[in-house]
Amino acid sequence: MMKLILYLIILIILSFKSNLFWMIQCMVFVMILMMLGVSLNLFYWSNLFYLGGIDFISYGLIILSIWVIGLMFMSGMMAHMNNLYMKFFILNILMLLLFLICTFCSLNLFIFYLFFESSLIPILLMILGWGYQPERIQAGLYLMFYTLLVSLPMLLGIFYIFNLGKTLMFYFLLEFNLNNLLLWLIMLLVFLVKMPMVFFHLWLPKAHVEAPVFGSMILAAIMLKLGGYGIMRVMVMFQKLVFDWGHYLISLSMLGGIYISLICLHQVDMKSLIAYSSVVHMSIVLAGYFTLSFWGMSGAYVVLIGHGFCSSGLFCLLNINYERVHSRSLFINKGMLMFLPSLSLWWFLLLSSNMSAPPSLNLLGEINLINSLISWSGLMMFSLMFFSFFSVLYSLYLFIFSQHGLFFEVSNNFYSIFLREYLLLFLHWVPLNLFFLKLDLFILWFY
Repeated sequence: MMKLILYLIILIILSFKSNLFWMIQCMVFVMILMMLGVSLNLFYWSNLFYLGGIDFISYGLIILSIWVIGLMFMSGMMAHMNNLYMKFFILNILMLLLFLICTFCSLNLFIFYLFFESSLIPILLMILGWGYQPERIQAGLYLMFYTLLVSLPMLLGIFYIFNLGKTLMFYFLLEFNLNNLLLWLIMLLVFLVKMPMVFFHLWLPKAHVEAPVFGSMILAAIMLKLGGYGIMRVMVMFQKLVFDWGHYLISLSMLGGIYISLICLHQVDMKSLIAYSSVVHMSIVLAGYFTLSFWGMSGAYVVLIGHGFCSSGLFCLLNINYERVHSRSLFINKGMLMFLPSLSLWWFLLLSSNMSAPPSLNLLGEINLINSLISWSGLMMFSLMFFSFFSVLYSLYLFIFSQHGLFFEVSNNFYSIFLREYLLLFLHWVPLNLFFLKLDLFILWFY
């Protein structure tokens, strides 16, 4: 793993040179090949270096991070063409990738916390620097205050854990079984805000609406996954408390997911609708994890990976529309089937994956999660029925309203879809659906 970090540091140095945009993008994708060459032990930490190493959870999320960062370069072409602080744009994205890889590689809880919070800075700079409207300052403040307000108590909690056990290494923390309710809430709250859980989600739609396309991609694909990853890593210390109090979080997550699905159905801002749909996906992930079952754990992990590709692709699609129509409103983006028929296919493919149609990863993940929740309590069948129904409903609502109906003639000078944009959508859709052929990677390691 050290070679990956050194390679990335070399890329950061190259970002100060001019006219290397495409070369750096290609070199980011080379990192995928470097990761595929890593020999991985499915059940233990491997590829160890000082305070770092990977296991299977972090391996999948590192590959997802590198893949999405590579696609961010492709989606940021407008910034490249307009020369909007291009060197700083490349530096910002590469620094974010470095922070993410170090977060997923951390073996020490304090180092994990350090990089977990550091990854917020590049996202904030993206929103403030390349956002579209003056309201981006308010969105940035929401993002900062929601996340930083709960992060200081977590730091105190980490010091308390170190004082108890004299270690913060993850493989020693597995032996802990702490029974301190306040400490559990302090450690949990950070990840609930980052995921985000319902009632802690208010920063997410604002941040998405004001962020540029590459900011929305990384927010949806990776930043939300940091919350899920943190819960998987840290909650092993509090197994008794999760067992005793988890049912409250499961009930709250499922009811909140249904409530947010209803909010999706009366959104007219397409970007806001896709952002709220992310909250719905994360609510079932959280509920599945707190069942503490094999199906729940594996299903949560699969939905985290699948949602990363799917949600990022939807934000790219919306941006392709936005660059032509200059509006995110469903009232103005009607009848796109008439003007951009080839794009309509991509809307259908990605929205069908968003509603967990086969053969997407989301289908596999939600089947596992439904199994775990029904085996936890048969009464969950009723909430899952509404949950699944409304998830399909808001996806169909977005597709039908945007592709059908009478076109709002704001402009007639449409330009066609670029080959780069087709490739961008293709590279989102292919891993989302072809990983279905390699399901053992996502499930067997939990045994």
